[in-house]
Amino acid sequence: MTTQVCAAPSGDFDGAVGAAVQPARWSGVFAMTLCVFALIASEFMPVSLLTSMAADLGVSEGWAGQGIAISGAFAVLTSLSIAALSGRVDRKILLLGLTALMCLSGAVIALAPNYAVYMAGRALIGVVVGGFWSLSAATAMRLVPAQQVPRALAIFNGGNALATVVAAPLGSYLGAVVGWRGAFWGLVPVAVVAFIWQWVSLPPMPAGLQRAGGSGGAVVRLLRCRVIAVGMLAVGCFFMGQFVLFTYLRPFLETVTQVGGFTVSFILLVIGVAGFVGTALVGMALARGFYTTLFMAPALMALIAIALVSLGDQLTAVTALLGVWGLVATAAPVGWWTWVARSMPDDAETGGGLMVAVVQLAIGLGSTVGGLLFDHGGYQITFFVSAFLLLLAALLVLLTWRAGMAEGDAVSDGGRETGCTRASKLTSYGVQNRGDSKT
Repeated sequence: MTTQVCAAPSGDFDGAVGAAVQPARWSGVFAMTLCVFALIASEFMPVSLLTSMAADLGVSEGWAGQGIAISGAFAVLTSLSIAALSGRVDRKILLLGLTALMCLSGAVIALAPNYAVYMAGRALIGVVVGGFWSLSAATAMRLVPAQQVPRALAIFNGGNALATVVAAPLGSYLGAVVGWRGAFWGLVPVAVVAFIWQWVSLPPMPAGLQRAGGSGGAVVRLLRCRVIAVGMLAVGCFFMGQFVLFTYLRPFLETVTQVGGFTVSFILLVIGVAGFVGTALVGMALARGFYTTLFMAPALMALIAIALVSLGDQLTAVTALLGVWGLVATAAPVGWWTWVARSMPDDAETGGGLMVAVVQLAIGLGSTVGGLLFDHGGYQITFFVSAFLLLLAALLVLLTWRAGMAEGDAVSDGGRETGCTRASKLTSYGVQNRGDSKT
């Protein structure tokens, strides 16, 4: 079984085979998809409300943006510790508890009288992010027969993509109409509905049926493999570079491009729609050139970051550039989750937990560094640092590719193979399916 967001088989194939005889519980899949939507919207809602939040809480935009940093930090801690807890607790109870915590987080943030309470609410959503993403795909494998798992995961990712499309522009619009607190309140009923739906539709999922997650020793063992260590560095640089810029996009649009609420909402909608399209198309790009796609994504985003510095006062150019940014940035993580599945098929559960930790740590560091740079150096230095990190990520992709080829176990653009674990029994689903066999 696996604990990743995307299809990533682990060594526990007996569970997959056993799952094949169970009935498909699609209501549970859709209930969790609604939870994904609410979670992603909650996690990144501050991006579209940063200016008004900062003014109301009496802090700078950089400090308000640290709400994303603290949620990332708590997501890292949770993703690294959830395996021990989930090894003893029924997964249904655990998921319901995380969903209830998401409801509480939204209420705490909406009612926050000061910055400290706001940050406490953001810490709570970080716990939910780390826990939920570490359990979601494994739960999908418990809800549907093995042959239907890819479809269930695609539905999950659809909730993610829909939140990416809707959350930022809707948050910006609601912030202008009912204030930023009202925008956060609007997420609470969605989370409540997700809680009730999961309560009704999810079956009991005793922890004993799920293989325990990887230990700290297993993580260290994975990182001793050069291709995995360099690949995780590439992942970290990619997400850090992305969020150094993206977290402070709204202040840039308002002060440099000089656009107001409706236009900002429209630009954020363009980014979201482009991301939805990118997620739908990235599979074909990965099939034609796996590492080429992973390389081109950060390289193109770096060029966009540099171009925004020069063309920031031109609305049409900025909208077009950010549309391409959304197309690439939203789709690229699909490639990285595929890399996890292929590089660590026998340790996909441990690798998935490591991936969640790296991504959330990178998001937190990116928003922190971006905030400091934006407050003290302006948008130019912030965007240049973003470009540097993204270019570094592109370089690390090439080194990952090279390291894997040297070890004889990488996924290359001309063939397919496993990672350092050299698993050879991928017989149920995942990297050996027809769509993946092309790469």
